[in-house]
Amino acid sequence: MDRPAASAFAFIFTRLPALLRLSCGLFCLVVALAVRTPPVRPELLLPAVAALTGWSLWYALHAWRDGVGTPLVAVDVALTSAACLAIPVLVAPEVLPGEASWIAVLASTTVINAQATAPARLSIPAGLLVTAAYATGAHTAGNSTEARAHAATLLAQTACTAMMTAVMRRRITRADTAFVAAQRAARDAMVARIAREAERRQNRDLHDTVLATLNMVGQGAVDRSSTALRERCAADLRTLAALAEARAVPHDVTARLDERLRAAIARLPGLPVATDLPPCTVAASVAEAVAESAYAALANVVNHAPGARATLRLRRYAGTVTVEVIDDGPGFDPATVPAHRYGLRESVHGRMATIGGRADVDSAPGRGTRIRLEWSDVG
Repeated sequence: MDRPAASAFAFIFTRLPALLRLSCGLFCLVVALAVRTPPVRPELLLPAVAALTGWSLWYALHAWRDGVGTPLVAVDVALTSAACLAIPVLVAPEVLPGEASWIAVLASTTVINAQATAPARLSIPAGLLVTAAYATGAHTAGNSTEARAHAATLLAQTACTAMMTAVMRRRITRADTAFVAAQRAARDAMVARIAREAERRQNRDLHDTVLATLNMVGQGAVDRSSTALRERCAADLRTLAALAEARAVPHDVTARLDERLRAAIARLPGLPVATDLPPCTVAASVAEAVAESAYAALANVVNHAPGARATLRLRRYAGTVTVEVIDDGPGFDPATVPAHRYGLRESVHGRMATIGGRADVDSAPGRGTRIRLEWSDVG
């Protein structure tokens, strides 16, 4: 809904006029027939009351179902003005004073409804027309005091209701404008966030595959013409294709995390890894994130602790899955890792954050490294 305030205004200002017109019609039916002393002419009063009551029912039904349009307002004003001009033959002289006759109630209802449902360029002339008709009818009936008194009341009702409606419409327009701007900003922020996350995910995948391989070549760990390099490049391509395919899988599909972890180890054939991987089934997206985070941690052992031995351990308890990557390498101080280094920050911490998990790194120079990956399906 792009304009909720305007929709709410339209809803309220069609239901209220419908109820007001219906209650006015029933009130006029009872009161008009209660006093029929001369010069009231019953042969004119009865058809007039029947027509106005039928119109009130039709107005209420149409307004409630379809809203109040200009034709409905125009007919309502025309019928009311005609009734006002016929005051001499429709209202007994003894009930005309005091602005308490059924015609006075009808006129006020019509004026208020017109201001609430029609634009000012139409509603204000409509209010003036009903006012003039009532003043003319009451004056013709011989009660100039009533003509002046209720004409003043109708003018005040026209002015007050028109001003109130105008203020509300302006406020509603501002509210809707602010709402649309907020919705647009939220959508833009969401699109930007999704784009940033997609970029970060792509960077993580490239960092853990192609860039890691190029880094090994640059450091001389792998000869450019060796069979191992070709196998590593082919494995990187298979990994990127598998990741793209896995992300196309519906969110409710599950996968074996232990099997994903074994596949990650297979991508590092030169690293001796002791494993403790009991069967564990989780959502496919969780299995992908945890396994790739573990792979990134193991790849760091290859790149930064050559010759070290690693251990990969998987546990699940009460809905919480933990994976530990432990190596006996030289270790490092996590606090001294430069901010521009991508490995742990994005490939491990960032990737686990995408599934609502966490990664803890415990390391120090001379005592190896322990990386604990944790994800919970509780809460």
